[in-house]
Amino acid sequence: MRAVTCTDAKLAVVDLPTPEPGRGQLLLEVLRCGICGSDLHARHNCDELADVTAEIGYGGMFRSDQPVVLGHEFCGEILDHGPRSRKALRAGTRVVAFPLLRKGKDIHPTGLSAAAPGGYAEQLLVEESLTFPVPNGLSSDLATLTEPMAVGLHAVRRSEIRKGQVAVVIGCGPVGLAVICMLKANGVRTVIASDFSAGRRALAAACGADVVVDPAQDSPFGSAASHGHLITGPEVFELAVATMEKLRRLPLLPWRRVWQAAEAIGAATPKHPVIFECVGVPGVIDQLITAAPLFSRVVVVGVCMQPDRIRPVMAINKEIDLRFVLGYTPAEFLDALRLLADGKVNGAPILTGIVGLAGVDAAFTALGDADLHAKILIDPQSTAAEPTAAPNST
Repeated sequence: MRAVTCTDAKLAVVDLPTPEPGRGQLLLEVLRCGICGSDLHARHNCDELADVTAEIGYGGMFRSDQPVVLGHEFCGEILDHGPRSRKALRAGTRVVAFPLLRKGKDIHPTGLSAAAPGGYAEQLLVEESLTFPVPNGLSSDLATLTEPMAVGLHAVRRSEIRKGQVAVVIGCGPVGLAVICMLKANGVRTVIASDFSAGRRALAAACGADVVVDPAQDSPFGSAASHGHLITGPEVFELAVATMEKLRRLPLLPWRRVWQAAEAIGAATPKHPVIFECVGVPGVIDQLITAAPLFSRVVVVGVCMQPDRIRPVMAINKEIDLRFVLGYTPAEFLDALRLLADGKVNGAPILTGIVGLAGVDAAFTALGDADLHAKILIDPQSTAAEPTAAPNST
């Protein structure tokens, strides 16, 4: 079979043996595979990523001198079943799969380990237990967005944002766009999106952002006061004193009980936004800590591959809640697929191009232009050597 390998940051189309499904595995024909920002990072920074994952006990992440087939966002058609498979899904069924693969006694991330070749190929292996049929006639293009949409869904759920809170999405690449889609799918009424790229701001609006901001012209926190968010320390002092003055005037209820009741329903903390950092560039987290309203929750979704620095004293004085998120659960993966299939999430604006295996290198270059592309899909049967406009995927 034909596949694209990455070795020493070089991409090449090669011929590889057709993989054979092991126990409980399926062989898929790849219909589409998305190019993820993680793939772009891994091409040049895989050794750093391997060092980090080794520190937490996983030593199977590929290194620069190992040929690897990238690709963990994919939709495929079942070709064959391995031994002892349940065969609940017949050959010919279109599916998506959670990108983990068992190899012997170990489990590896598909497309990020030499032991688990990914979807930049004509065929790949998946675990039957992690495979889900594509429902409701959802197109293969949109089904391929299941994985990045699951990332967005996990970030939104981990943020614990409420519908009435303001969400601020910093960076409107594919990850930021997926977060916007999932915020709106979960009923968040106000989503502010910020990006320097006019093209990505337009995509953010198409994905449902209520306000789009060019940070070169305006702050995404410029409307904080109108939302009741606190900006300065003196505002907090005034709120504390004014609140106590009012509570101490209550004729019948002890103020402490009123305060405890407010704490029990989450009303004791001042209004604050939930901020999603989807850039992954050194310095951005500290910039957000400095610029965000007091008591903000910052959810870090973007993957920064370099060491970074923050000022803890600033975060402490503003009581910033900082959270980091990674991946998704199998349940969230399935939920993302269903949201796409039910039309509750419109991923079509994110799809900006399609290319064949011979055009993967050109696609990586094209993705460097934020105004031109967001998500490029690979069609292994296409002969396109340059990204072409994605077809209507609705």
